[in-house]
Amino acid sequence: MYTPAQNAQLALLLEVAGTPKPGNVDRHRDLADLRFEHFLAGSVGAQRGLEMAADGAGVGPAFERAVEGMATQSAGNTQFGALLLLVPLVRAAREDLTQPVVESVVEETTVADAAAFYRAFDHVDVFVDDPPAEMDALDVRRGSDAVPALEDRGLTLFDVLERSVPGDDVAREWVRGFERSFTAAERLADANGTVLDRTAAVFLSLLADRPDTLVATRSGEAVAAEVTDRARDLHERNALETDREAIEAFADDLVERGVNPGTTADVTAAGLFVALERGGLEL
Repeated sequence: MYTPAQNAQLALLLEVAGTPKPGNVDRHRDLADLRFEHFLAGSVGAQRGLEMAADGAGVGPAFERAVEGMATQSAGNTQFGALLLLVPLVRAAREDLTQPVVESVVEETTVADAAAFYRAFDHVDVFVDDPPAEMDALDVRRGSDAVPALEDRGLTLFDVLERSVPGDDVAREWVRGFERSFTAAERLADANGTVLDRTAAVFLSLLADRPDTLVATRSGEAVAAEVTDRARDLHERNALETDREAIEAFADDLVERGVNPGTTADVTAAGLFVALERGGLEL
């Protein structure tokens, strides 16, 4: 039996190894500036932060340490969003990995947790949209420079992410009880095939459910809607089993266009962790 920290690392590794995951790095595809081996190294680098969460450390410090370790490989950001989901899930697993417990973990975060979250941005460049004018002093891209303004306003990490929900589905998970992460875990347990085949199938199903917020931020809402429409058509046709070439072509097309549904990959990683912890996947 693996520890929660080990299962979190395993979830990161399984997520990147699943294929095809349209628009994302997988074991058959690299992006222009991110390669498969970078994600493997990032998963290993995140170990200490995940162990901190499992040992009961605050969500913010554990997350910052995980990001710092992840970013030691040469490509920089590989799994920032996935770790923002995994750290509170690992912390919750100390008690009971259920939605109510995870909700308590994130709602009990502090201003110090928020400050550590901002410091995590000192370690890596993360693509985020411009904040509203009234939030400019709290732009996460300021990193630790924004901590005084954060402390002045007394915002917890939950408060910060609650304000990010409209354009960020990782933040949405935090304020809605990790609903898609637990749904992904159920789908993984119910799917057929190897764990990596299940990973690809569940990724496609999540992409078919709703537009990816990273795609919407980077490429526009029209592109995000188009990607989801294509994913829905392939998912409804069960193309992974009946027309795998169509999904492979979809994956190649998104990589060539630089369209990356990375938030869907983050939720897939979180779902893998929940499924592994609950015994829903056997390796």
